[in-house]
Amino acid sequence: MKYSRILLKLSGESLAGKGNHGINESVLEEYARQIIEAVNKKCEVAVVIGGGNIFRGLSGTESGFDRVKGDHMGMLATIINSLALESAIRRLGGKSTVFTSIRMEPVGELYNRDKVLEEMKKGSVCILAGGTGNPFFTTDTAAALRAVETGADVLLKGTRVDGVYTADPEKDPKAEKFDSLSFEEVIVRRLKIMDSTAFTMCRDNNMPIVVFDMNKKGNLIKLIEGVKTGTLICN
Repeated sequence: MKYSRILLKLSGESLAGKGNHGINESVLEEYARQIIEAVNKKCEVAVVIGGGNIFRGLSGTESGFDRVKGDHMGMLATIINSLALESAIRRLGGKSTVFTSIRMEPVGELYNRDKVLEEMKKGSVCILAGGTGNPFFTTDTAAALRAVETGADVLLKGTRVDGVYTADPEKDPKAEKFDSLSFEEVIVRRLKIMDSTAFTMCRDNNMPIVVFDMNKKGNLIKLIEGVKTGTLICN
């Protein structure tokens, strides 16, 4: 097995399925099944989920929300998604614990790196909710931070496309896919993998990133077993 500990980043929008808002139960269950399968392969799994299917702090400012309050609302949205994934994993027979970046007992345990590592070693999926706990930081940055903190082998960014392209493949049919890229190539080509803070943290801490299609069944297992899937970004 190529990866024994991963940080899986999922977007909130992906949970909405074909809709724009809310949680699609079939998508949620399929994600839970894939994650449980990875744990059954003896891979330690931590997950960070966005909240864009419920509320996005930055876009909220366009509607008149104060940015700090808007980001706090976005953090709560990620916690709702995290609780939904935890419930789905447990319903399917897996073990899971939600850790929140802000104190919210009994909703979830307060994030503690050592406790997370302990739970992962026991085969529990650790869902790290609430972003970094601070406004002005995205869940991409939270994912990068937690990946580095927990010593993950790789940050897996699950999306609805199968990798990084020269342009948006949903808009440009001539867009070409990259099998691999260096961090410097991403900067030179101005490719948008994740926000600059998250990207810089991964680059500076030598944390490889794989962008892949989480909606295709079996992709997560392929990745942890070393099958080339998606686009790898590394130094």
